[in-house]
Amino acid sequence: MSGVMKRMGMLFRAKANKALDRAEDPRETLDYSYQKQLELLQKVRRGVADVATSRKRLELQLGQLQSQSSKLEDQGRKALALGREDLAREALSRRAALQQQVTDLETQHQTLQSEEEKLTLAAQRLQAKVDAFRTKKETIKATYTAAQAQTRIGEAFSGISEEMGDVGLAIQRAEDKTAQLQARAGAIDELMASGALDDPTGMAKDDIAAELDRLSGGTDVELELQRMKAELAGGSTQQQAIEGGNAQQQPQGQQPQQAPQGQQPQNQQQTPPDFGKH
Repeated sequence: MSGVMKRMGMLFRAKANKALDRAEDPRETLDYSYQKQLELLQKVRRGVADVATSRKRLELQLGQLQSQSSKLEDQGRKALALGREDLAREALSRRAALQQQVTDLETQHQTLQSEEEKLTLAAQRLQAKVDAFRTKKETIKATYTAAQAQTRIGEAFSGISEEMGDVGLAIQRAEDKTAQLQARAGAIDELMASGALDDPTGMAKDDIAAELDRLSGGTDVELELQRMKAELAGGSTQQQAIEGGNAQQQPQGQQPQQAPQGQQPQNQQQTPPDFGKH
């Protein structure tokens, strides 16, 4: 039972890790890390400011204690000058107590000053790291964005992206349907031409009827061509006859020239003698 639970836990973690990896955007992760570093830098700066404030407060207290110590010293001298040794002793006792406080405050002041220097140096180093991380972050984000755009363009050109894949499938389905319709139309035409399918409109013809129509059409063309040739030949004959008639007309007062003996026109026939006139 424990082995099954371990496998289930491992499977759940693997699925969760894969889902998180798919949902993670490196640019968002870098921005979040940069924001956390800025918050840490802000905390360090506030710590430096707090230490500097404490140091300044100690310096004010030291100034006040030193002023009181100087005042007590002056009062002791005046009392001793007036012959009041007891007052001078009391003033010096109080001054000694203040001097002990001054010594303790000076020690604390040195400690705070040392901490302030350390925090200031740490803040400067952290600031440099944050600036370097920001530069690297922007470079990585720009490179990632360029790579992502290049990948999308490559997927679009290759047709493996989700959007272009849907478009490619739509085009493929359209081409398949078009080819199927063209094949169906061709098959129907062949069946109607062979007479396997009846045409209710009576407009479809089989192969024999189409061949007879073609031959009939060719005969009509030949007859029309012969008729046009005959018309052209008849027009040429009439034109030659008209031209020949104009050439036989002679002007008045001129005798026709006699042909030399032994030569007769080919189209002139000899008239037989008329024996009935004797």
